[in-house]
Amino acid sequence: MNKNRRDFIKASALGGAALVAGAAAGTEDAAAAPGKQKPLDILILGGTGFIGPHMVREALRRGHSVTLFNRGRTNSGLFPDLETIKGNRDAGLDGLKGRRWDAVVDNSGYVPRHVQDSARLLSANTAFYLFISTISTYASFATANDEDSPLAMLDDESIEEVTGETYGALKVLCEKRAREEIGEDRLAILRPTYVCGPGDHTDRFSYWPVRVTQGGEMLWPGDASNPIQIIDARDLANFTVDCVEQRITGIYNTVTPVGSYTMGHLLEDSQAVGATMVDPVWVDEAFVERAQQEYSGPRWGLFPIWHPSSGDNAAVSSVSGARARAAGLRNRPVRETVRDLLSWWRTLPDLRTATMQAGMSADLEAELIALWKTERA
Repeated sequence: MNKNRRDFIKASALGGAALVAGAAAGTEDAAAAPGKQKPLDILILGGTGFIGPHMVREALRRGHSVTLFNRGRTNSGLFPDLETIKGNRDAGLDGLKGRRWDAVVDNSGYVPRHVQDSARLLSANTAFYLFISTISTYASFATANDEDSPLAMLDDESIEEVTGETYGALKVLCEKRAREEIGEDRLAILRPTYVCGPGDHTDRFSYWPVRVTQGGEMLWPGDASNPIQIIDARDLANFTVDCVEQRITGIYNTVTPVGSYTMGHLLEDSQAVGATMVDPVWVDEAFVERAQQEYSGPRWGLFPIWHPSSGDNAAVSSVSGARARAAGLRNRPVRETVRDLLSWWRTLPDLRTATMQAGMSADLEAELIALWKTERA
């Protein structure tokens, strides 16, 4: 498994992050006003990292009651008016015993044993269970995947350490345990691709629009036609609450439509929103591969969310989301995501924005651009 694949998996694995500022409200197209709905009591396992707060806010916006279950370590003051049951998914579920909820949203399950324990405990006390998984569950990205594609496997299913190598297969086992305990008639499984938007701590998507605001020559991988797929955290939240309200069961890839968005579109949107023009320097895939091998970068890589057009990761951005769209998933315009992300980014303290968690430093970028030009001279 190559470095790009590992970085993609690891980035998805550790999705908890501080939501420093409130997210901007979704557009009417992105989250249509719901019809009359009986208020539900919803339990969210997690709820204060990156994607969780968007789900909490959307559920509250629609008039539902929300209870959180977490360790109380991340953004513990984010929802002071909500009941938070403190506990640990590793044999620390006592606070959930004897309680009933209309629905459970599990967005913090990475270890199969933990998902099995919570699903087993809550199965008799909830009508619906939704598990947030990942498209990293698929065995290969050499070709396009849909929900019925082959899944990753572990030779040793007793492994519980979440790493770049084990993440996807562990999520497969998490899905299996939830299915065994809850049953398919009460279970929804959502498999998101790169989640982005306000609150994202990985900077995988954020790197590009933030870097564009700085202007000048900017290194871009491949060419403008290279496809990318993302999911705005708020669109994921909207669809999650839709599934809870409507008892939508089954497995769904939550992604933007295949071929609908490219690196060129990202450049255009970033320049339009940031009101800043850059001089893009497009470098070929061979140069990108060499740079990734020879130069160290931040945690989530030098060229985040982009993947080469051939090889093991060629179809990372060709995952079918048709089933989710048929069930009601709506993707807001990516330009809106860029706009709200930059608005959120500007509220962050200097200590947070000083070092991007993805992409490359100005010095390294300048060095690579100079090298590219020299080689082409």
